[in-house]
Amino acid sequence: MPIHESAENYLETILMLSKRLDVVRSIDIAADMRFSKPSVSIAMKNLRQEGFIEVQSGGSIVLTQSGLKIAERIYERHCVIARFLMQLGVEEPVAFEDACKIEHDISTQSFQALKDFLARAEKKPSAAGTAG
Repeated sequence: MPIHESAENYLETILMLSKRLDVVRSIDIAADMRFSKPSVSIAMKNLRQEGFIEVQSGGSIVLTQSGLKIAERIYERHCVIARFLMQLGVEEPVAFEDACKIEHDISTQSFQALKDFLARAEKKPSAAGTAG
C-alpha cells in the first residue's frame, strides 16, 4: 500500500528531530512542522496503526524499522535534490523548500539518475581553476 506524502513528511520530521533531541514527542513534531497538537496526535495514531512508529511510555515517539526505512529514503531524496538545486545556483533556503515538494513525486529512476549525475559533477575539478 502506498504511503501518503503527509505520512512521509511526518516520518522524515521524526527522523530529523531524533538526530537533534534525546526524546521526540508530539509537541516537538507540532512545533517543527507548525501544525496543531491535535493534528499531530491524529497523524501519530495513524502512523502507529500502520506500524511506522511506536509510542513509548512517557509519550516518546520512535520509528519502527519500516518507518525508519521510509524516513531515510525521503531524507536522502530531500538532501540530494537540495544539493542538486544549489549546484544549479538556487539559494539554499529555496532549494530545501523545493526539494521538500519534489522528494515525494520523483520516480526512483529519475532520482537515481539525478543522484548519479550529481555524484559525477561533484567529482569533477572546478573549471575555474584551469583557465589557460
